[in-house]
Amino acid sequence: MADKTALARQFIQALPHAVLLGMEPEEMANGVATMRMPYSPELVGDPVTGVVHGGAVSALMDTCCGAAVMCHPEIKGGTATLDLRMDYMRAATPGQTITARATCYHVTRSVAFVRAVALDEDTENPVATATAAFTVEGRR
Repeated sequence: MADKTALARQFIQALPHAVLLGMEPEEMANGVATMRMPYSPELVGDPVTGVVHGGAVSALMDTCCGAAVMCHPEIKGGTATLDLRMDYMRAATPGQTITARATCYHVTRSVAFVRAVALDEDTENPVATATAAFTVEGRR
């Protein structure tokens, strides 16, 4: 599993959009991934309020969900997003890091299912939640 986790981290760090958005992989093991995206003025969607654009939050959650699938013990191949449903709960607090945590909770022969939550430093109230489905190239 350590090799899979290292491979998932390397893959995430090699994605140009992840690098440009400042995504940082944290925990990645056994179908659970945690990634963070520090606040940056380049991510702001509303210059008046300083709130991070929802597209940046969506990209973080999609990438984190894919990482959760990649590090799932039953998955041996690559993956791609089939479906991503985002529910935005509130605006992220300007100036705060957003952290996403995704769990791959079910794997079939060809599809992996994931749930995720994004929080800023106000960890009581989510910024967004997501449910997703990903392709599965192979199972162990």
